[in-house]
Amino acid sequence: MPPFLEPLTLVHVVFSSRIAGGERHCIDLANAQSALGHRVHVIGSAGSAVAGALAPGVRFHGLKLPLLRGWRVAALAGSLGADVCHGHLGPACKAVAHARRAARVGTLHVGYKAHHHARLDGLVCVNRAQQDDLPARDGLATVIYNWAPERMDQPAAPGCLRTELGLTPEQQLVGTVGRLDPAKGFDLLIAAFRAHAPANAVLAVLGDGREAERLAAAAAGDPRVRLLGYRADVDQALKSFDLFVSSSREEAFPLAILEAMRAGRPVLSTATQGPREMLAGQPARLVPVGDVNALGHAIAEELARLRPLAPQERMVRYATAAYDRANAVARTLGFYRDVMIHQAAQSVQRFDDDDQEAYAAWHV
Repeated sequence: MPPFLEPLTLVHVVFSSRIAGGERHCIDLANAQSALGHRVHVIGSAGSAVAGALAPGVRFHGLKLPLLRGWRVAALAGSLGADVCHGHLGPACKAVAHARRAARVGTLHVGYKAHHHARLDGLVCVNRAQQDDLPARDGLATVIYNWAPERMDQPAAPGCLRTELGLTPEQQLVGTVGRLDPAKGFDLLIAAFRAHAPANAVLAVLGDGREAERLAAAAAGDPRVRLLGYRADVDQALKSFDLFVSSSREEAFPLAILEAMRAGRPVLSTATQGPREMLAGQPARLVPVGDVNALGHAIAEELARLRPLAPQERMVRYATAAYDRANAVARTLGFYRDVMIHQAAQSVQRFDDDDQEAYAAWHV
């Protein structure tokens, strides 16, 4: 085959122990690339849940300690003969920058940070605003939207969340999904819901994380607020929501919103960077970031609008062609090859510059 049509050796790097949005994207991308015939490896933390979610053709390499991760990633990528080393989330991108023998790529799942991303050869932006805001740099950048991977850990016969929660047909269920982190703004959502939602409505928060105790305190024993922890049946649970809410303080590309769109749920979101682009022209509603009253009033108004509708009338059709998995995987591979070509051209230019400097020095 021509050099840039042969299967590639691809090394993904992600150091998280748990699986959230960025990790799920890394896993699904690695699995898809392996299915296309590429040699795919994932470097992560030993004992990470990521290892168990990878396809049989993807090899996982666990690092037992966080010491000297950049040097160890570079050495391992070199021993594997990596053509591309692709970092996911900040610490992994920082480590990938040391792998100078490979084309070094990072995905901006959260946002650009110079100490994580400045030294990479290519950046995958997940929305246009990210690309527009990038500082001047030598590397390439492109926009490739994420997609919502099918969750592989769904139970075979999930029950109805409404039945599990003991809801009557008249009660409306507001729901959200995500790690319990300040960036997700679940404290704002709980405050908004408690202040403005109808008395018989219920709020379900699906996810776990470091904010669990603080959010329980914010709920103050209100029986309408249910913190359900990690759920393996998110896709099924979404179908029970009357309204999906994203209350984030910052969000580059929320997979949970894509999942809610796939489930046909009405979506209400704060106007963070990613949702502003994802939901532009879509039948969804945006509210200002961090405004509890605006969020609460919007929840109340959306529930009032939905209340008289039959269940099938509450289903929403979204335009989701831009978030097609096969297209995104193909574009990512194409970007790898662009970065490799650019990297090779830069190497040739450096050699030419060195030759010119040597020639000039010889004639002095």
